[in-house]
Amino acid sequence: MRTGADKPKQKPPHAFVVEALSALNPEVRRLFSGFGIYVGDKIVLMLRDRPQFPQDNGVWIVLSEETDPRDASLRKEFPSLRKIGLLGGKIGHWLLIPGDGPRFEQEAMRACELVLQRDPRLGRVPASRRSTARKRV
Repeated sequence: MRTGADKPKQKPPHAFVVEALSALNPEVRRLFSGFGIYVGDKIVLMLRDRPQFPQDNGVWIVLSEETDPRDASLRKEFPSLRKIGLLGGKIGHWLLIPGDGPRFEQEAMRACELVLQRDPRLGRVPASRRSTARKRV
C-alpha cells in the first residue's frame, strides 16, 4: 500500500510552456486540477491535462483585474479562447486555450510571449498571496 510520502511526483503537462517561461524563473505549484504557473506573486497560467472533463484540458490564461474577458484583442491573438466549463461561469477572468485545438501549441506559445513581455492583460495576485505581498512592502 502506498502512502502519500511514496507517491510519484506528478509532472506538469505541456512542459514546453514551463520551458518557454524559464527566463522568469516561474514557480510551478499543484493547483486543484492542474499546475499553476506563478511569476513573482502573480498567477499567470494553469496547465491541465486530466481524464475528468477533458474538454477543459490545455492552458488556462489568468486575466488581470483590469482586463475584460471579452477583449477583442485577446480574441484576435487567441482564436480558440473560451470559457472554462469546470468553473461554471463563476470565474470569468480565467479562460482556456483548449489542448485539442488546431493551433494549441502556437496559441500557448503566444501566451508565453505575452507573459515574458509582462503584458498587463495577464496575471493577478491571488488573495492567498496578497497579504504576503503587503508584508514585504
